[in-house]
Amino acid sequence: MNELQLKYGCNPNQKPSRIFMEDGSDLPVTVLNGRPGYINFLDALNGWQLVSELKRETGLPAATSFKHVSPAGAAVGLPLTKTLRRIYWVDDMKEDLSPLACAYARARGADRMSSFGDFISLSDECDEDTALLIKREVSDGVIAPGYTQKALEILQSKKNGNYVVLQMDPSYQPAALERKQVYGVTFEQGRQNLVIDDAFLQNAVTKNKEFSPEAIRDIKISLITLKYTQSNSVCFVRDGQAIGIGAGQQSRVHCTRLAGSKADKWYLRQCPKVLDLPFRDDIRRADRDNAIDIYIGEWYEDVLADGAWQKIFTRRPEVFTAQEKREWLDTMTDVTLGSDAFFPFSDNIERAHKSGVKYVAEPGGSVRDDAVIECCDKYGMAMVFTGIRLFHH
Repeated sequence: MNELQLKYGCNPNQKPSRIFMEDGSDLPVTVLNGRPGYINFLDALNGWQLVSELKRETGLPAATSFKHVSPAGAAVGLPLTKTLRRIYWVDDMKEDLSPLACAYARARGADRMSSFGDFISLSDECDEDTALLIKREVSDGVIAPGYTQKALEILQSKKNGNYVVLQMDPSYQPAALERKQVYGVTFEQGRQNLVIDDAFLQNAVTKNKEFSPEAIRDIKISLITLKYTQSNSVCFVRDGQAIGIGAGQQSRVHCTRLAGSKADKWYLRQCPKVLDLPFRDDIRRADRDNAIDIYIGEWYEDVLADGAWQKIFTRRPEVFTAQEKREWLDTMTDVTLGSDAFFPFSDNIERAHKSGVKYVAEPGGSVRDDAVIECCDKYGMAMVFTGIRLFHH
């Protein structure tokens, strides 16, 4: 089949809508369940590219959680610590989750607020563990190169049988040139087929030039994630997963602040004071996520005020003070930061330092490169200039 009619485009008033192959060949994606929409396919095809590249460069199963054509999270399949199992709400599942399920738990769990209602991309055949994890989350659909029979049955039962399940042909290779139209004008460019490998990580420009194997892996994860994130974009990575993605900001430092604030919230959720919040048994996971986000944020009184906390907690939690938060965040280390274009000012590095960044990857090429390098040296960071820009629009 070389064409698929869709219900509508980005919005209900945008009709007709379809996806099709201009050369008349078959579509590389098959609908196994549900009725996917225009945005579903945008997320699915971008997410599929991201996880395919992560798998190729790390050798590990990969997953990403997409929302509105940018990843909310991306990760490879490393085992989950006991703490991560708790903050990702999978501590009630079996301990030996499959690597693919761990990858999705990490991708979904890094920014659960943004991942609510996501579209999932998986690098490997979806197994039962991963399907069971997906079934319990609010999600629009999933794309993978295949599904076990049991996994497919589980997913087909989600959303009253309407959950979108797509199967991607892993052998598909797109044309070298790509086109899109804006206001009736056709744009054409060479496809972004840049391979992000060790060759781009050789130009260390700081006094500290030591990168652990884990740091090199995390740099690749950050850059590959940025390759499919709406620009301007910045990505914080730790232990094989994106922990903060700042997308679509006009100012570079606002990207860094946004991504850094998400990374901070990811880490604050691991503080014992947050882990031990006394939730009522009838509070759902999504509502717990919302409450935690507010509790660790600036407007904590919204969940601690009289008449509010009783609806969420069995007792009123103590305030998580700014000093307590700062003391906890000061223990966050070995974070990697990637940027899709150069840092024009050292304020980005100052902000990154507050979130435990030790490794930095950016293209370089700013007239203020020396100031950025000097700021990295001040904090003992190791930075590479990749020489590549990764804008995605």
